[in-house]
Amino acid sequence: MTRPVVAAFDFDGTLTHGDSFLPFLRAVAGNVRYAQQMLSLSPVLLGYGLGLVKNHHAKARVLAKFLSGKEVEAIRQIAHDFATRQLPAQIRPGALARLRWHQQQGHRCVIVSASLECYLQPWAQTVGITEIIGSRLVTAADVYTGQLSGANCYGVEKTRRLQALLGEREAYTLYAYGDSKGDRELLALADHAYYRRMPEV
Repeated sequence: MTRPVVAAFDFDGTLTHGDSFLPFLRAVAGNVRYAQQMLSLSPVLLGYGLGLVKNHHAKARVLAKFLSGKEVEAIRQIAHDFATRQLPAQIRPGALARLRWHQQQGHRCVIVSASLECYLQPWAQTVGITEIIGSRLVTAADVYTGQLSGANCYGVEKTRRLQALLGEREAYTLYAYGDSKGDRELLALADHAYYRRMPEV
């Protein structure tokens, strides 16, 4: 019996040219406020760059600075506009072609990313993907607290959540696409792993 096929794509740097997280925060804050906030975060960001501050901690500090107290509906609209107006220009044509190839073969396609689900979801809808695994945000009384809901979707957390979605690993054939150390565990899990490259279609 032929096993179903799943294609798991990282987002930043794999489907896109570069990072989407900081451009999204710029869209939330505006250029001037973004620069001010990033300056105030410079000690944390420097520590992260030097390997002294862990990924999860640095991201939590950044999210608290930019999103704490923001209304969910207002951010939802910004995220939708960002996903549909800005993100398309960042998508790699070769990566999108590979994604389309999987869809044409009838494969189940999933985005597995440390980026925020609030903007991954509306972008994914534009390319016909309904299953998104990303970093989630805590809300309370219709505002964001600035905290992550659960672990940052990075490294081993990607594989944990993908397997929770898909079930027993032996039940499917997995293609995985990634570009960074945060994708190592995901790529190691795959039957067909592609690091920083897309096969010709």
